[in-house]
Amino acid sequence: MLRKNIWPSLVLCGLLTFAPLAYAQETAPQNPFQTPPETPTQSSSESSQGEAKTGPQMDIIPQTEDPSTAPPEAPPLAAPEPFPSPLKDLRGALDWLLNQTDASGHDLSPIGMYRSADIVVKLVMLGLIFASFVTWTVWVAKTLELWGARWRVRRARAVLAEAATLVEAERCPEARRGAVGRMMAEARTELTHSEPALVHAGHAGLKERLTAALARLEAEAGRRMARGTGVLATIGSTAPFVGLFGTVWGIMNSFISIAESNTTNLAVVAPGIAEALLATAMGLVAAIPAVVIYNLFARSIAGYRLLLSDAGERIERLVSRDLDRRAIPPKNTQEIPQKAA
Repeated sequence: MLRKNIWPSLVLCGLLTFAPLAYAQETAPQNPFQTPPETPTQSSSESSQGEAKTGPQMDIIPQTEDPSTAPPEAPPLAAPEPFPSPLKDLRGALDWLLNQTDASGHDLSPIGMYRSADIVVKLVMLGLIFASFVTWTVWVAKTLELWGARWRVRRARAVLAEAATLVEAERCPEARRGAVGRMMAEARTELTHSEPALVHAGHAGLKERLTAALARLEAEAGRRMARGTGVLATIGSTAPFVGLFGTVWGIMNSFISIAESNTTNLAVVAPGIAEALLATAMGLVAAIPAVVIYNLFARSIAGYRLLLSDAGERIERLVSRDLDRRAIPPKNTQEIPQKAA
């Protein structure tokens, strides 16, 4: 009976003891120096949600693959080779041109086609190369010669325009050079030979002979300057036909090789035809510059002859002036008749 009454009394005492303590803790002021509890961030909430969704993670054990079943590894890609540039410099361009070959092994460079050509085609090519060399040699030589001759004629024309008499023009060394110097010497010679007959025959015969002599010297100077240009005309007119002959001969040999090999494969026929056409190309290369240079020289020589003709007219003018001065009587002979009268 006593035990039954003790337990309720103990419980009642405990409640009365701890109730004031709990009330004091709830009403106590917060400490200002106490750090507030951290609030969970979004990432932590998301991670917690992820953990809640996925549940406990299991340890992953790496599995080793069987080397026999593994796919073969691709070989490493090699670095791309640089594209050859034959025109990088002049030497590379020439090497590329002289060493060009086709897929069948035929050397299609000009040197290679020349080496594999027939002996007749080779002779044609050599002749055309020599003709081209002659063309450019004549061009250089005649250009220098014509330039020097025109320069001398211009200087002599300037002297003749300023001179008052033929003797004064002959004293200038620039007028005694070249074709104009020869024309002045011819005029002096003709004047000396005709001087005894001038008193009786007059000046008409002397002027006629002087004009003919100067025209002859002018034509001679023009022929001398045109010497060598006939070769250019010959090369320009015959080189294409010579090249065509080499082409016809080469194509004939190509047809013969087709008949002997019993095949019409283009790889077999093309090299021979290319060799034949090379002869025509070389003929055109030799002929076209020759024709152009010949026409240039023809016009230049015509202009040179016009300069000589103008110089000859000025020489005739000086000679005519000298003859008119000789016809004037001396002053003493004019005064004697007046005194006698």
